[in-house]
Amino acid sequence: MAMAMNVSPCFCVASNRRSGNRVRAVASEDLVFSKIKDDKVKLGGSDLEVTRLGIGAWSWGDTSYWNNFEWDDRKMKAAKAAFDTSVDCGITFFDTAEVYGSRFSFGAINSETLLGRFIKERKVKDPEVEVAVATKYAALPWRLGRQSVLTALKDSLNRLGLSSVELYQLHWPGIWGNEGYIDGLGDAVEQGLVKAVGVSNYSASRLRDAYEKLKKRGIPLASNQVNYSLIYRAPEENGVKAACDELGVTLIAYSPIAQGEVLIAVSCSIIFVWVL
Repeated sequence: MAMAMNVSPCFCVASNRRSGNRVRAVASEDLVFSKIKDDKVKLGGSDLEVTRLGIGAWSWGDTSYWNNFEWDDRKMKAAKAAFDTSVDCGITFFDTAEVYGSRFSFGAINSETLLGRFIKERKVKDPEVEVAVATKYAALPWRLGRQSVLTALKDSLNRLGLSSVELYQLHWPGIWGNEGYIDGLGDAVEQGLVKAVGVSNYSASRLRDAYEKLKKRGIPLASNQVNYSLIYRAPEENGVKAACDELGVTLIAYSPIAQGEVLIAVSCSIIFVWVL
C-alpha cells in the first residue's frame, strides 16, 4: 500500500551520525500524516481483519533500549500524541507485549498499561473508535504449561483494561514446553479471551508444528511476526516466508524499515508493524 507522509522527528529511531552512537526516542510533537484509506487485511485463516499498517509499542515506557534510558512526562505526552495521530490517520492496529516497558526488561512503565490508558482516553472522545490490540506471551524458562499462557494473558488484559484482545502471540519459542504454550493459545481462543492467535520469531519447522497442533482443534494459526525489511530479508532465505505462504499464515513484519536504517535520508523514522 502507499501512504503519503511527511516525516518529522516522530515516535522514532534517530541516528547521531557524528558520534556514531544511536539515539533512540519514542516520539516528538512534530508529525504530519495524510489520512489513509480503509485498507485492512485478514490474518491467516482467522476472521480477524486489521489495518495493513500497524504501530509497534515496543518503545512506550521502555528505558533499556529506547528513549535514551529515561522516561518522563514529555515522552509520555509524545507517545499519547503518536497514538492519537495514528488513529486519526486510520491506523488502528497496535502491537505490544507483556515485557515491553516492564520491570523484567528494566522499563519504567508497561507498554500494555500505556496502550490501555490511551485507548480508554480515546473512547471518551470517540466512543465508536475501534482499536485492534495485539500482545504477546513471554516464553520464559520457568513458565510451563498451558495455564501459564492463560495466566499471563489475563494479566495482560488487566493491564490493558480489556476483556479480550484481537491477537495473542507467543513472543518467541521456549527452550522447552512449547506444546503446552500452543495448547494455551487454543484454550485462549475457546475461552473467548482472544479473537486470533499467532507466533513470533518462529522458524519454518516450528511454525509448521504450531500450525498442525492448532489445526487439530479447528483453530487457525493466524500469523508469524518476524524481523523483515529491505535490509534484513532472512525470511525469504530461511523458508519462513515460504512456509507462511504455503500454510496461509500471515507474515507480520516487525522493524520493516530496519529501525530507521532504510530511511537513511531522514533523521527519524516511525516504528511500524507491516502486515504482508
